[in-house]
Amino acid sequence: MRQGEGRGEDREGAAFTLEVEAALGGVRVPVRLGGRSWGRLSEARDNAVLVCHYYTGTAQAAGMGADGTPGWWAPLIGPGRAVDTSRYFVVAMNTLSNVQVRDPAVVTTGPDTGHPDGQPWGERFPAWNFADLHALQLELMRQLGVERWHAVIGPSFGGMQALQWAARTPELAPRVAAVATSPCAGPVLRGAFGPLMRDVAPTGGLEGALRLISLFGMGSDGLEAAFRDTDFGAYLRSRSGTASLAHILDIARVVQTHDLHAVAPRPELFARWREAGLRLLTVNIRGDGFFPAHEMRAFAEASQAAGVAHTHFEYGSAWGHLGCVQDTAPFAGLLRGLLDDTLAAAALPPDLAGAGEVPHA
Repeated sequence: MRQGEGRGEDREGAAFTLEVEAALGGVRVPVRLGGRSWGRLSEARDNAVLVCHYYTGTAQAAGMGADGTPGWWAPLIGPGRAVDTSRYFVVAMNTLSNVQVRDPAVVTTGPDTGHPDGQPWGERFPAWNFADLHALQLELMRQLGVERWHAVIGPSFGGMQALQWAARTPELAPRVAAVATSPCAGPVLRGAFGPLMRDVAPTGGLEGALRLISLFGMGSDGLEAAFRDTDFGAYLRSRSGTASLAHILDIARVVQTHDLHAVAPRPELFARWREAGLRLLTVNIRGDGFFPAHEMRAFAEASQAAGVAHTHFEYGSAWGHLGCVQDTAPFAGLLRGLLDDTLAAAALPPDLAGAGEVPHA
């Protein structure tokens, strides 16, 4: 793993690049994935927290980007915050096919990056899956010299990744927080969003794809609140400057394959979680356009009934699904409790969720 020079480390996080030849969809591919870290790895190497990013997110989960934009979970990650970087070594890494591939600060490997022959991969890029991504994150853990993560956490697509860690290697991720996601891709993703994306992309292009993501991500209330006095079209055009349609479509394909039950049947999954002593926190947003709260609520009830230390919480947000990054105060105290091992293994009523709440920076 190649470390960055550390310039701007306090603000932006220390940069690194994972470089490895990996099997993606059965094809050997030279992979480069950039990342950021905050805090310091303890002498015992037991305080590392992996933060997984959402659909259009990057490794800039905390601190400030080079352009002065706060990290997408900056209110949660930092000294004294829910994910306390004075205690934990926090690591975030870009996924394969990162949507923001045209951002000079983003290092990723996907259809719009170079093939060894010097041309873009394009349609030749292998159809990778969550198992491939998990293997790359496992390689990151090994290269850091970490035996297991203290926790794996993330929202949306990042929450899917966190749940995949729980399903595949719970002994290496004893604490998992999955925010605004589901145990499997349901009818919204498979029957509505996925097909609509395939319909929109050929005619609406990159801007049309981003428009669709925004609609599902914010809903009518969120869109109205965010763009009441500003130009939604201008926002989409600005986002188009760093995004890739090919990468948007590739991530859309991957999220539709998310299914914990395909990793292991539910009884086996719960038994492994009990054995490993997994502590699981799931958070859903009522009115989420991507992930209906019922999908995770029913799973949490079954998990708790099977004896898993599973805390589930739901809240409402005017931002809809995007509340998982724009409206994080309601679950900040719960996330802190998970990392500190003070979280009760039960569903919590709304009035308890703010206990220990960390204010926005």
